[in-house]
Amino acid sequence: MARLVGINHVALEVGDVDDALAWYGRFFEFQLRGRAGTRMAFIDMGDQFIALAAGRSQPADEARHFGLVVDDKEAARAALYEAGVAVRPSGSLDFTDPWGNHVQVVGYREIQFSKTQAVLSAMGLDGLGKSEAAQREIRGRGLAG
Repeated sequence: MARLVGINHVALEVGDVDDALAWYGRFFEFQLRGRAGTRMAFIDMGDQFIALAAGRSQPADEARHFGLVVDDKEAARAALYEAGVAVRPSGSLDFTDPWGNHVQVVGYREIQFSKTQAVLSAMGLDGLGKSEAAQREIRGRGLAG
């Protein structure tokens, strides 16, 4: 069997790619990796990316979601709040985009997921570290370098 080692990208279906780029650009700083005409756009996240694909037709997601990692969760919360985006009532920062994609925002400092120092440097995030709780989780799983 093949062993799962990570996620290269997540593809989100949206109604219109340009509208989605503008909407997500109100809350998150990102670089556009590239496009495939008007049907797809790729948002760079260092060694990973999100693909936005035109053509969403299904109902809004409820439990199905993905976790988007950010350097500053509270800045994301403030930007969403300021724009009037309804944040789901939970202990985390969850919202549904205009196309029905359920997104959960998590802070890099608080989770075990780690980028290499080279990737962090290339992204301009040299000083971004982990909380003590995240470091304990990383050590406890035998993932510390």
